[in-house]
Amino acid sequence: MAARTTRRTPAAKSRLAAVGAIAVAGTLLITGCGDQTKDNGSGSSDTASTSAAPLADKLPQSIRDKGVIKVGSDIAYAPVEFKDDSGKVVGIDPDLAAAMGKQLGVTFEFQNGTFDTLIGGLASKRYDIAMSAMTDTKERQEGIDADTGKKVGAGVDFVDYFTAGVSLYTNKGDDQGIKTWDDLCGKTMAVQRNTFSHDLAKEQAQKCEKGGKKTLKIEDFATNPEAETRMRSKGANVVSADFPIAAYSVKNSGGGKYFEIVGDQVEAGPYGIAVAKDNTELRDALQAAVQAVIDSGEYTKIVEKWGVADGAITEAKINGGS
Repeated sequence: MAARTTRRTPAAKSRLAAVGAIAVAGTLLITGCGDQTKDNGSGSSDTASTSAAPLADKLPQSIRDKGVIKVGSDIAYAPVEFKDDSGKVVGIDPDLAAAMGKQLGVTFEFQNGTFDTLIGGLASKRYDIAMSAMTDTKERQEGIDADTGKKVGAGVDFVDYFTAGVSLYTNKGDDQGIKTWDDLCGKTMAVQRNTFSHDLAKEQAQKCEKGGKKTLKIEDFATNPEAETRMRSKGANVVSADFPIAAYSVKNSGGGKYFEIVGDQVEAGPYGIAVAKDNTELRDALQAAVQAVIDSGEYTKIVEKWGVADGAITEAKINGGS
């Protein structure tokens, strides 16, 4: 959802499941039910005319001609996007993409990538969009590196579709007195690299040092499941992730016997679909599609299905993050 930020950075915000290559040559096709789509055996799809879809004419002609929107996503962040026991890619984002596909008359083709390469994949045109529990932040909008404050790219636009805060969780029955971030001084945190949780951890480590306390040691990993494994082995005291991911992991890992959430979630902010700055026509089409899914009631069904209704929005804003 994870991080999947830098999900959100210290002016920004925040992103469980088994990691693995995506089926069918690394892609998953999320198809609007109204499309006449068939697998052509190459890992892509043949899609019929989009003319019957209500919002098809809002798409760039190049997308309409292809019938496909290529989606960059780090597919290891349940319940936002992950592989179930059968290997199928499921979650909030795939379900929302399928609903948007009905409105736009195209296939959303999910392609797996590490979270910190997704925005670069937009710049190189490897993906049309990034949809991966990515927090909409001013830094990302403006192409600013959260650590250095320097300009590193053109930035992206976001179509916001959900709201999530950040949570701390520990091994079950071993909260070590952790209730707030200020309780982390002298502890070791395992966290997914380049997420908002990672940014908050670095901020907290500096705060501990300035306060004359033992520092917070940070161990960062490519995926959230790796961070959890480190904590399970007692190599770390705590993990931080977006609230939906933490809550899902607490409920499902080890049948609910492995982890527990400690304290309250903090720094709530919007998840956004990232689009290159120069692709405003696609951005606006996506905004219209998300809003149509919200207005139709399908959006409510999706967030309730995944137990994340508290993060629901009513308006699909562009660049609503701060």
